[in-house]
Amino acid sequence: MINFNTDLAVERNDIYRKANNIENEIEGIETEEQEVNDKIKISRVKIINEKGAEAIGKPIGNYITVDIKKLKIAGVDEIQKASEIVTTELKALIEKHTDEKGDILVVGLGNVYVTPDSLGPKVVKDIDITRHLLKYAPEYIDKDTRPVTAVAPGVLGTTGIETMEIIKGIVDNIHPKLLIVIDSLSSKSIERISSTVQIADTGIVPGAGVGNARNEISEKTLNIPVIAIGVPMVVEAATIASDSIDLFIEKLQQDAKSNDYLNELRNVDKYEMIREALVPKDYNLIVTPKEIDDLIENMKDVVARGINFAIQKS
Repeated sequence: MINFNTDLAVERNDIYRKANNIENEIEGIETEEQEVNDKIKISRVKIINEKGAEAIGKPIGNYITVDIKKLKIAGVDEIQKASEIVTTELKALIEKHTDEKGDILVVGLGNVYVTPDSLGPKVVKDIDITRHLLKYAPEYIDKDTRPVTAVAPGVLGTTGIETMEIIKGIVDNIHPKLLIVIDSLSSKSIERISSTVQIADTGIVPGAGVGNARNEISEKTLNIPVIAIGVPMVVEAATIASDSIDLFIEKLQQDAKSNDYLNELRNVDKYEMIREALVPKDYNLIVTPKEIDDLIENMKDVVARGINFAIQKS
């Protein structure tokens, strides 16, 4: 049994292929990559049957990953370009699951008081809400405007209510045609922290990537399509150590030119070796970058703009 410890389908796909020495596609999974420019790359993972779903532990559906290099020093133009990519990819998924006038509910998961977990609530604050305007002041907005509602339900520790219970209550009362959920994710790559957006039409299990799985939020549990947008904000200490060893080996190889032992060490799964050493001592911490406040603000802008432009008719 592979211990993936990542919410990203693209990483799970790579981990499974490496663990099983698969050079081509995994049976039941289709992938493609697109280089947008020197800073942005799109990876698409499509799970087409149960065999593929079982292999990487993700439901059948579409997973789009947008990788953005050096977002921590991104300017206005880079953030705008990234949000345009998110808009394009998100819009395509929305059109698969509802019409251009269907009501959309946007839910920002997470704890606003914990910075790495605050992406969802921060995005919700910037969503263009229209449902109340269509009902009470229709003369002030375009007649083709889509009804949009948004909520940040908080977390079990601060509300005493499971997030799924809150969302189901709202869905049962306002009857949206589609749900968009935003949440912070975990990754197995330091490089992807706050520099990657995953968009999936399969819903989400909040907290699954950090070993605190809550109730599933999906079409199966809510009876409406669910699109999940997530951004990796944390990694495990074992991941940092594993990546650091890779960088250390690379530096030694550059200096020594060749070393059979280092080459062999680079190809083994150091993550599991390190994790086995850290877990018994409770040292396998969940870690986030020191610049997390700025990174959250950048990603909040990318995701919120992407959603706003995707959900309304252009």
